[in-house]
Amino acid sequence: MAKLVTYAELKEHSNKNSLYILLHEKVYDVTKFIDEHPGGDEVILAEASRDATEAFEDVGHSDEARALLKDMLVGDFEKTDELKTKGPYSSSGSSHAVNTAVQQGSNAMYFVPLAMLGAYFAWRYYTSGSI
Repeated sequence: MAKLVTYAELKEHSNKNSLYILLHEKVYDVTKFIDEHPGGDEVILAEASRDATEAFEDVGHSDEARALLKDMLVGDFEKTDELKTKGPYSSSGSSHAVNTAVQQGSNAMYFVPLAMLGAYFAWRYYTSGSI
């Protein structure tokens, strides 16, 4: 039988030394993984003590990332009045901030190389003179 994790337990494990994350109504202990997270520990810590499903899904985690979760499973989440999960995703203020940061990072990922490419072609055009 799966362990039932309460909201109080979820809140107890909300720092870098002991971190539980709630995804799809299941609780995962990500403490050992937090330093290895490609997005940095701040992204995960921002979702502590809340339903992180929306932030997790919006980022578009790989199948490999999802496979890692099965070894971190603590148990099922006990829905309470303090924190009710909403189907299929819950909303939270920090997940919006995380999504905005990810989107801005994604935009920069495309803008910077394109700007450099444009600058290169402009330099080639102006330095080529007449042919």
